[in-house]
Amino acid sequence: MELRHLRYFVAVAEELSFTRAAERLHIGQPPLSQQIQALEAEVGARLLERTKRWVRLTEAGKLFLADARRVLALSEQAMATARRAERGEEGELRIGFTFSTPFTPLFAAVINRYRRRYPDVTLTLRELATLPQLALLDSRELDLGFVRPPETAIPDTVMLTALRRDALVAVLPAGSPLLTAPALTVRDLEGQPIIMYPKSTGTGLYPQLFRLCREAGFVPRIVMEAGEASTIIGLVAAGCGISVLPSSFDRIRMEGVGYRPLADPDAHTVLSLAQRKDASGALVEAFIAQAREAAEEALMSAAAAPMAQP
Repeated sequence: MELRHLRYFVAVAEELSFTRAAERLHIGQPPLSQQIQALEAEVGARLLERTKRWVRLTEAGKLFLADARRVLALSEQAMATARRAERGEEGELRIGFTFSTPFTPLFAAVINRYRRRYPDVTLTLRELATLPQLALLDSRELDLGFVRPPETAIPDTVMLTALRRDALVAVLPAGSPLLTAPALTVRDLEGQPIIMYPKSTGTGLYPQLFRLCREAGFVPRIVMEAGEASTIIGLVAAGCGISVLPSSFDRIRMEGVGYRPLADPDAHTVLSLAQRKDASGALVEAFIAQAREAAEEALMSAAAAPMAQP
């Protein structure tokens, strides 16, 4: 049974005239009569009573008409949904984000902007460290990921789009002499007890800190590990040590903690959007476009801010 047969039947049932239905469908009356007869044969029931003067629906035809209308409506809905998905207006995006990403104003700006523009797309968000995100992108279990660049090579199937650059900051307990140092560098952290994410979480910050410290001539002294940034900052407030985190975390204001940026040229991290190189669908492209626009607007606002001051 083809959808056109249902359309032919609905037209005849609504017009109760083969002549008017044929004109409405822009086909000849004899072919229309043949198609209706073929439909009745396929259904196995008489749907229409007709004479030379009138056409009527049988009881079977009345019931079949209601179902035929529903089928045609569902087919139209299916086609409309497919067209919307092709334009990136409907579907699902699976997006990962690192622990620090929600503290970056850009993340909220991108998500809000995208939801307003594409309200019918479902965003499934997962908090994951960078390396697990890259692995799930490679295996097609994620579509996009907000990541910090890892110190290891990324999969050949994945590409990064840089969105913003964040300085690394030392998280220091109140009263630490490092809070009043003229310019704090990685070299000043030598010998300090450091609290960090566990290496096993897959965050790029752990190997980056070791690299920066090695380049400064020492090995960092990790005394404690914690999986959450708020826990790390709380441990710093408790006097258990210091830490190094992206500057986006300085939005966590906790009594007994201060933040100082590291002055070293390489003491920064980049928030990037990761995608598979072959992910060229409209959903992914539309999200990336919104993210780039939001990042450019944020950059222009930051550049204009000093000029706006009296």
